[in-house]
Amino acid sequence: MSQLARRTIAELVGTAFLVTAVVGSGIAAQRLSPGQPGLQLLQNSIATGAALAVLIIVLQPVSAAFNPVITLAERFLRQTTTRETLILIGAQLVGGFAGAMLANLMFGLPPVTVSRQIRGGAGQWLGEIVATLGLVVVIFGATRAGRARQIGYLVGAYITAAYWFTSSTSFANPAVTLARTISATFAGIAPASAPMFVLMQLIGAAAGLALITVIHPRPAARAAPRPAMEGPS
Repeated sequence: MSQLARRTIAELVGTAFLVTAVVGSGIAAQRLSPGQPGLQLLQNSIATGAALAVLIIVLQPVSAAFNPVITLAERFLRQTTTRETLILIGAQLVGGFAGAMLANLMFGLPPVTVSRQIRGGAGQWLGEIVATLGLVVVIFGATRAGRARQIGYLVGAYITAAYWFTSSTSFANPAVTLARTISATFAGIAPASAPMFVLMQLIGAAAGLALITVIHPRPAARAAPRPAMEGPS
């Protein structure tokens, strides 16, 4: 099996498990703590951050982006080819929808239940820019500083925190955002709200790349080998 095929499978499976963790823990939290949105968010954020850290650590030797904006950022930095980028993003999108359907089915729901949860407004859009900018800085900053082996822990911790300090609860990932449109649960987002979230994520990623080139214009001289991991959400 080719290296690209292995990376594609890793991205598909990793993104599927990530979205399963996001949606599944959201459903569980909603059922276990009805009427307590703060507690629900706490449960959702802890499960998501922990799952993300584990998935990155396990799949990092192959590929562990699980996020189209991070894969696009690597293409911008010439770390992947255009063909690889398109294939990996396709795998992330397919994996995201598969993960959402799996979570729905595990909790006795139809595989596709379109969300009606409207998310939007200037504050939440700004929150998505901030969340994605921070994610890009964490990932590429750690890589360029020679701390690639710690990315799993760093990203898991960052996303757990960003659930709380951003107004949007830090989606920061187009594949996860689109996948969450097919789950009418605590973690869902209405299809009409998703395009603006994705646009803000792209803007945040671009701003993050600009910032990282100022902070870390060159990789550390003795940095660890570039990880296959490229990011969340």
